[in-house]
Amino acid sequence: MNITGLYVAGIGCGSGCDMHDLLALLHDAATRARCRPGLIAIPDFRADCTALHAAAQQAGLPLHVVPYRDLLAAQPRCVTRSARALAACGVASVAEGCAIAMAGDGARLILPRIAYRRITCAIARTEYT
Repeated sequence: MNITGLYVAGIGCGSGCDMHDLLALLHDAATRARCRPGLIAIPDFRADCTALHAAAQQAGLPLHVVPYRDLLAAQPRCVTRSARALAACGVASVAEGCAIAMAGDGARLILPRIAYRRITCAIARTEYT
C-alpha cells in the first residue's frame, strides 16, 4: 500500500506496553517532527496488542498492520539499529521499518526512531506522485 502525501508514525513495542506511554511518545514524535501523523503503522506480530489499538483510537488515527515481509524489505532504508529488536523480532528497526514500509517506495524518514519506556516511534513522509 502506498498512501501519498501524508505522515506515517511507525511504532515498535513490547507486548506489555501501556496506552498512555504510547500516546505520550506519539505526541513527542509529532512535536519533534513538526507534523501530524495521518496514521499509525505497526508490525503484524503486534496486531493483537490491545494498547496499540486503544492508543490509535484515542488519537483518532487509523491503525495499519505492516506484513513482516514488508518490514524486512524496509530494513536497508532504516537509519537506526537495535540489537534487542533484532534478537526479539528478527529485524533491527521496527518503528522506522513500519513507517517506511507503510509510506511506500518514495518515502523519506523525517524522524528517526525515538524511544520511551521500551516503545519506539519513527515518522516517515510519503512523497506525492
